[in-house]
Amino acid sequence: MILVDKIGVKLKQQLRSKFIRNLGWLGGSEIAIRLVRLAVTVILARFLTPYDYGLGAVVLAVREFTQVFTRIGIGAKIVQADSEDLERLCNAGYWLNWVVFCGLFVGQCLVAFPVAWFYHDSKLILPICVSALVYLLTPMAAVQAALIHRENRLEIAALAKTLQNSSNYVLSALLACLGLGMWAIVLPGVLVAPVWVWVYYSHHSWQPTSGLTTKDWPEIFSFGRNILGVELLKALRNNLDYLIVGRFIGIAELGIYYFAFNAGLGISLSIISALNSALLPHLCAARSNWLEFRKRYWSSLKIIACIIVPLVVLQSSLASFYVPTVFGKEWTAAIPILIIICLSAIPRPFAEAASQLLTAVGKPNLDLRWNVLFTTIFAIGLLIGVRWQAWGVATSVLLTHAIFLPLFVIWATNHVFHSSKLLTSNV
Repeated sequence: MILVDKIGVKLKQQLRSKFIRNLGWLGGSEIAIRLVRLAVTVILARFLTPYDYGLGAVVLAVREFTQVFTRIGIGAKIVQADSEDLERLCNAGYWLNWVVFCGLFVGQCLVAFPVAWFYHDSKLILPICVSALVYLLTPMAAVQAALIHRENRLEIAALAKTLQNSSNYVLSALLACLGLGMWAIVLPGVLVAPVWVWVYYSHHSWQPTSGLTTKDWPEIFSFGRNILGVELLKALRNNLDYLIVGRFIGIAELGIYYFAFNAGLGISLSIISALNSALLPHLCAARSNWLEFRKRYWSSLKIIACIIVPLVVLQSSLASFYVPTVFGKEWTAAIPILIIICLSAIPRPFAEAASQLLTAVGKPNLDLRWNVLFTTIFAIGLLIGVRWQAWGVATSVLLTHAIFLPLFVIWATNHVFHSSKLLTSNV
């Protein structure tokens, strides 16, 4: 009974943590979105042709690539900024957001023409341009969104994400039923963009207090260029194994690998995304108290271990049961690859936590150098592994993550908490 009481008290203490509550909001949002997306996928499969799917996939791929350039660190700088610099950086970030997002709108419209030429299909031009309209709305509430993250009010972030994505998927199913073909994939993202703006805009009172000036932009660029570099390298790593399997092994094998990757890592990546969003504001809120900062970081690692390790072990051990039951017996061949890819999820959130640690202490440049090194190692590993088909690629993914990510976590942690310069500036 004493042990049970102790566990109960410990559990209550953990549930009172703001970090845990934020994780609950964001994790619940991710799970709700996944359930809606699964249902919509079934509906789209009935009403869309493979040609519609192909056009929609190209449009979304172009938009996903340009979206990487929205992560130039403006929001992260606002979250990480000291209180005395906050208003100045918010005003600078507000105007910089307008310049960046309007530039992305123009850039995506221009890219539509060479993309249509590459695929020999002029029907791609208009939807690629239309999907870029989102960029003309986002700056209206981008600073408010960053401030809400800084204030650790991530239930608002979860609400915005759930409303936006759920309405997106429902609208997509409706348009597909109405026979709009490829537009059922492209249009909803544009039509529901005001939902995201409305949620953040209506939940924070901040408004710009100065006119357009470029005075503080170099400070944001200096911080954000490293974050943009990290995001570009992540995007490259997220697609590199697909490109290698499709190019060197074949499209059919890529289909099995793609299924295994998404079925094996989909849930884990959603949780890692939630951890990523919650951890930076959680750490930055304690930057003025070095002991509390250190305590929050170590506590976060323990929470990550308690969530991700049992989840991955459970998912891997049940793969042979749920894959044929949920997805069908035709996907049984993907189970061994799924298990290998799934196990690679264990070290990923710890490395994400170490990256957020470096960002929180104003060292995103070190995170960028690490990402350059790891992407190089990852690419070499894939090129070696592809000699043994999809099995070899999956094993390379597991080994590179299992060996090198823990080394990065140890190095980043020691660097931050044992660096004399950082200790001097923060104690």
